[in-house]
Amino acid sequence: MNVLVLEDDELVAELLETVIASAYPGATVEQFRTVEDAIAGANGQTFELVITDWNLPDGSGLELVRHLRERDKDLPIVMVSGRSDRESVLKAAHYGISGYITKPFSVEMVHERLAALIEPGPVAENELNLQTMLEESLEHVIQLPGEQDPAEIMELIARADELSPANLAERWREQPALVTRLLDVANGSSFRRTGKPVETVKDAINLMGVPMALNQALAMSLDVGRKIQSPELAKLASEYQEQALKVGREAQRIALSMKKRPEMFQKAGLLSRVGELAVISVINQFVGKGGKLEEDQAEQCLQEWAQAYGNRLKVQWRLSLDLRELIGAVHFLQKDAVRNDRLIMRAAALIAEGRQDDETCQSLLERLGVNVTSKTEPAEE
Repeated sequence: MNVLVLEDDELVAELLETVIASAYPGATVEQFRTVEDAIAGANGQTFELVITDWNLPDGSGLELVRHLRERDKDLPIVMVSGRSDRESVLKAAHYGISGYITKPFSVEMVHERLAALIEPGPVAENELNLQTMLEESLEHVIQLPGEQDPAEIMELIARADELSPANLAERWREQPALVTRLLDVANGSSFRRTGKPVETVKDAINLMGVPMALNQALAMSLDVGRKIQSPELAKLASEYQEQALKVGREAQRIALSMKKRPEMFQKAGLLSRVGELAVISVINQFVGKGGKLEEDQAEQCLQEWAQAYGNRLKVQWRLSLDLRELIGAVHFLQKDAVRNDRLIMRAAALIAEGRQDDETCQSLLERLGVNVTSKTEPAEE
């Protein structure tokens, strides 16, 4: 399915593409920033869905709607706008739009509006090919089916210095699963300093700090096992997620023992298995369409594709070079590496695998001046 997205805000455009990729696996999304380019693009190919902003640098998205309606009365067209007044909605309806989404919007809202317009078509069994799906999905925005959108959390993490506990509390107040997680962590032994329980999400965030609260949201966004229907794949996803959590905990513990701020190290650990989680998500889509997995096929795909998907997500989420290198150190560390932050991540990975007594791990810990039996307690996951 070909989809046209006309949106000058790059972050909004990528969020829309993420939602589309999730709702219609394999869809091809063409992004445009101006009305002129979108009209030219629409003249050059056929689209099955169009999503357009109202206000663009060179005019109104209604110009695109009018142009498309002149030749196709049935094409699903969704208008996205910050205008929510009755007059604007009626004006857009007059042009023949199929749906109207008001900014700011949630991922769930866009899913619902698109599902009401277009149902994913059936796929013939002889057309299903897992390798083809993996190749095609790698070329588009990758969506993980967690409780939260990791891309949104990563964008918040990039602006952590601008955010206050009140900002996050307001943003997350209608997300009960995340609120419950934050309250549970804040009331855990690592943070509790008095016998009085923490009762509000704002107080919980204030207690643990914005960076740590964002890491908790990130961990929840990567918990994709709950959203995967295949029991075999759900179990596999949970195992990789648990591995990432363990690396994050150990990296956090080592960092604290060295008097370093732990948030970046924990975050790198949490992100250390995103490639595997993304591949599992695509395999789940394949199974959901009626595809049949051969014995050990999932494991083979993970070995072949996990690194490529992990690299793609690092770019898609705009991870800093330092963070990418920390994640990379979880899996491989050059013998001549000397930077402590890389040594921390590799040591954490080995400890998480139960290899703390290995010569390599002991050597890393000695170079860091860390005792693996340190009693320093990390903040809870």
